[in-house]
Parts: sequence; C-alpha cells; structure tokens
Amino acid sequence: MNIETFISDAVRRSVEALYGELSGEQLQIQKTRREFEGDYTLVTFPLLRRSRKSPEATATEIGEYMTAHVPEIASFNVIKGFLNLSLDGAFWAARFEEIAADDHFGQAAPTGRTVMIEYSSPNTNKPLHLGHIRNNLLGYSVAQILAANGHTVIKANLVNDRGIHICKSMLAWKLYGGGETPASSGMKGDHLVGKYYVEFDKHYKEQVRELVAAGQSEDEAKRNAPIMREAQEMLRRWEAKDPEVYSLWETMNGWVYEGFDVTYKALGVDFDKVYYESQTYLLGKSLVEEGLAKGVFYRRPDNSVWIDLTGDGLDEKLLLRGDGTSVYMTQDLGTAYRRFEDNRLDDMIYVVGNEQNYHFQVLKLVLKKLGYAEWSDHITHLSYGMVELPEGKMKSREGTVVDADDLIAAMVQTAREMSAELGKLDGCTEEEADAVSAMVGLGALKYFILKVDPRKTMLFDPRESIDFNGNTGPFIQYTHARIRSVLRKAAEAGIGLEGDGDGAAANYLPEEIALVKSLTEYPAVVKAAGDSFAPSIVGAMFTSWPRPSTATTTIIRFSGRRTPPCAGCVCGWPGRSPASFAAACACWASMSPNACDRTASGDANERPCRAMRQGRFSSGCGPFRGRLAFGPFRSVLPVPAGVLQACLRASSFSRSAIEHPVASSSTSRWYMRSEAS
Repeated sequence: MNIETFISDAVRRSVEALYGELSGEQLQIQKTRREFEGDYTLVTFPLLRRSRKSPEATATEIGEYMTAHVPEIASFNVIKGFLNLSLDGAFWAARFEEIAADDHFGQAAPTGRTVMIEYSSPNTNKPLHLGHIRNNLLGYSVAQILAANGHTVIKANLVNDRGIHICKSMLAWKLYGGGETPASSGMKGDHLVGKYYVEFDKHYKEQVRELVAAGQSEDEAKRNAPIMREAQEMLRRWEAKDPEVYSLWETMNGWVYEGFDVTYKALGVDFDKVYYESQTYLLGKSLVEEGLAKGVFYRRPDNSVWIDLTGDGLDEKLLLRGDGTSVYMTQDLGTAYRRFEDNRLDDMIYVVGNEQNYHFQVLKLVLKKLGYAEWSDHITHLSYGMVELPEGKMKSREGTVVDADDLIAAMVQTAREMSAELGKLDGCTEEEADAVSAMVGLGALKYFILKVDPRKTMLFDPRESIDFNGNTGPFIQYTHARIRSVLRKAAEAGIGLEGDGDGAAANYLPEEIALVKSLTEYPAVVKAAGDSFAPSIVGAMFTSWPRPSTATTTIIRFSGRRTPPCAGCVCGWPGRSPASFAAACACWASMSPNACDRTASGDANERPCRAMRQGRFSSGCGPFRGRLAFGPFRSVLPVPAGVLQACLRASSFSRSAIEHPVASSSTSRWYMRSEAS
C-alpha cells in the first residue's frame, strides 16, 4: 500500500462529503512534524472558502468526520489550521505484515534502463590507498542502490595501465631493482611496484636539485632531468611496441593485478567488466584524427593537437603530445566511445574524486563537439570529496599514503582488540574470533565512509569507526546480532512470528509503531539514494529511527549482592549531577575503583564521565557476565533517559535489559533489569 495515496484519497473523500466536490483542487498533505502528535497533517487554509468557518473549526470538523468514517484514523488534534491525523495500531500492524511478506521489499520494478558505473580506476604504478577505498565502496554501493531502483547495472573498472607514471615505476625497477620480484621480496606485487614509483621520485628530485645548482631554472631542470627523459623515451618505446619494454610492462602489471585482486576481495567489491587504457588509447587517437578532419581540433607547430574551448568559458585543452603520445583525455575519449557503442548504455556514471571536475566538463564538451551529443549528455561525474587524515593530505609519489591493505589489516586488528576488551569474543574459537574481527572491522570501515555525503571531504578516524556505540557499523552489526538472538530464543521457546490480528496490533508500543513507520519509508529512501547517488541517505535512516526521549523520566532498578567499589559516589542520589550518576554507572560496569575518582566534595569528577561517553573506561565487567552484582540499592532512582541510554551503551548492557513500560502514561518510563549481556 502507498500510504500517502491512501491518506490523500481518504482526506479527499471526507472533504468532499463535507463541502462538495473539489473540482481539481490540490490538497496540502504532509508528514506531521516530529514535535507534534500525529502521522499526517492536512493544511486547511485553502479549504476555508468552502467551509466558511475558521481554520480551527474546519480542521476539527474534518477530523471528527474522519474518525467517524475512516476506520484507520484513530485520533486527531488541531493546531491552528493544521489537522494532525493519527493512524491506528491495526493499520501499522498491517503495513508491517506487508513488509514481512515481501521478499523484495524496497526493490523497484525493472525500468529497462542500462547504467554503467565505473569505479576503482587504479593506476598500475602503485597499490590502492585510502582514497581508493572510498572510491570502491562508494561505486559498489551506488551500483547496488541503482540495481534496487530497477536498473540493469554494469559495474566497470578502467585500469590505467599505461602512460608516463607507469614507465616511472618500470624504469626505477630496471635501474635499481636488482631483479627483485614479489616472490623474492615477500611483498604483494602492487606494493613492490609502488615501492619503485617512490624510488623514481626520490632520484628525480635529487637530479633536479643538481641541475638547479648548476644554473638551470627549476622548470628547465624538471624537463632536463636524465631520469625523466629516460622515462619519456621508455613511453615512446612502449607505444612503438618495443619487445623489451613491452615484456617488462606485462610482467610488472601482472604483479599489480594479482595484488589488486587480493584487496578487492577483502573489500568485498567486484566488477562485471574491466577495461584497460592500453586497449582504448588507440581508439582515442583515431577520434583525435576525426576531430582534426572535422576542424574541431587544431595542430600547433610542435605537432601537438589541441581544442579551443575558450568560447565555452573553458580553456585550450591538449589532446595529443607533439611526440604523438596520448594524454588522459585521449584515452578517456576512446573509452567513453567504446562503452556506449558496445553496451548501448542509457547512462554512464564515473566515480572520480572532485579534483577531476574540470576534466569531465571537458570530456563531455569535446564529445559533443565531435558529434556524439546523443549519448555524451548521459555522462555523469559522481564527484566525491577527498579522504583526509589528521596529518593532512596523502601524496603517493612521496610514499605518504595510507595503504589500503595496511588499513584493512589495522581495522581488523583494532576490531579484535576492542571486541576482546568488551567480552564479545568470549567463548569463540580462534577461527571464529578471526571471522568476527574481520566482519566487524570491515563493517566499521564501510559504514564510516558510506555514511558521509559523497560530496563532502571527510576525516577518517579508524578507532572512532569501530565504536560499538552510536551511529557506527559495529553498533548496527551488534544490533542485528541481538535481533537474531531474540528470534532464535523465541523459536526455541516455541514462539512464532505469525501475526495475532487485532490483539497483536493493540499491543504495539508507540516506539514499535514509529519503527514500522520508518520501515515503510525505506523504498522512498532507496529511490532518493539512487537519484542522488548517495548511500549516505540510506545510512541516515538509522539516525532517524525512534529513540527514547531525553526529556522523559527514567526509572532504574538496582539489585544484587555486592556493593560496588564506587558506591559512595552516588549514595546521595538524587541531588547529584547527571555526570556523577553516569560516572558511577561506568564504575559499576567496569568494577574498577580507579574508574570513578572523587573530588573533595564527594561528586564524581568529569574524567570518568567523559571517558564513559567515549567508551574508553576500563572494561572489567567480564566477571559479571551472568548477573550484575550491585549493592544494597533497591530503591527506585529517577534519572534523565538520555543518561540511562548513555550508561547502557557505555556498560554494554543488553538491549533486552531495557523493558517498556513500567508505568503507562504520556511520559515514557523505562527500567533496567539486573541481567547483563
């Protein structure tokens, strides 16, 4: 069921029953704002000329009619001229059953459109780095989202396997490698080749410094450095298919491909088609010749080929060097042409960083001027921001990048350490611990990167991404694990998932209804993510799901047989600050006397509270895995709900330890049992 359509039709029937046929007028219906009670809101002001009543009276009249004649409307409230309608529990229970019965929920019907999305696009002179990780995860995720939107998706990888940068690595290996191979060095092939790319840059800079000292300008020195001239000559020999150079190129690229495959497998990404620039640059050259024949391009005295785009607000663009070797634009022209001709694409999406915005402007314009406007207008550049570190930007030629393989390994190791600290690997075999650590570490990496709007530059913090609390991948994974545990235990207890008619609906809690409402929005969220090429829109769903209000009163019950070492910190509660209470909860979770220092006044200081919020206090709660051993506090203590939730997250209490309701009223109340996870 389309809920918006249902509401719109119900409102229209009710308004027409009261005031006559609407003659094509549009009703203003929107989702009710979160601060007000209700599901959908009707704006009544446009109806006043028909009702001939005040806004409040009109809204009240419509609301009363709908509650009497539309069974699904449970209640209404009026705020000035706004009618807020609340759907009943049975309605939302029915929507939940629809969702549960639909194996393809959120998947749109086939559109008949074919979309190619290119991502990764590595260079074979270096290994993948942190920037490539964002590129790969973004591209693969968008491909999945587009497929969910009903498109036929072709995932493509364009490997930049030729050019001067490739020759730099090759030349450095030839000059300084001493026959080193991945097998002899124990290094992954892409790492080994990247090592010599850095080596080339080191020697090149030294030669430039020597030439500058000898009296040349810096620009002259950069052009005349012997190692650079030799690399340029190697590129010319490669394009001429020199057997020696070509054989070295094939060997070193083979090393790199083997290394890339390992990284792709670890990231969980794949491709339907792989293109190689070594196979497309010649087609690009033929398009340059076509442009010269059409008068679209022109040749300069040094034999280089250019296009003048100044009339379009851009500049002049090089398409072919004077020595006949191609540039990036040359091969991109050839690649674009081949893809559209071979696959009859409706759309082509390039996932490339925002530093290439201008490049894609030029690419589309050049193709248009060549006469390919029919499909060049369907090229989209999915421009994303760079990934930065606290230390600043990465530079591959200087060897200052964060290697993708190293980062993946570090994420898995960090996940293992943090999981062990929290007791989440207790009882696991070594193999199981390895599998869990890999799942958590990679889940943390993927979610941390994808939850950020692609257009934004992001700062990556590995440890923050693995936090088991908050808007993180591990928290979502852990929540999923807890849900699966509940379902498993329910099955063991003989409790089925079948609906219970109106009785089940009547027992839906407000939080459960809010969750069902969020779930019904999932197809629209997937569509919005596809339209914007933004996986972050899907991620934002998790942050918008209903949570207990921080303004409500919370009840917490303590029971046990042992006094916590820091009991004195809260013995006077209430009257202490929330910080004191939070710090005490952290102490109770860790059972560490050092976790809760006291000031002279007796209140817990800010240090443990801050550590608690950041999940950095000591994790000595292992001995209390079965039951918490709280002290003689059997009283009921009122605290803000937000404080309780923070304490629960910090102390890793079971989410099943939160039960609702203890007391039923307009004010939500919660309590915590003495069982821990």
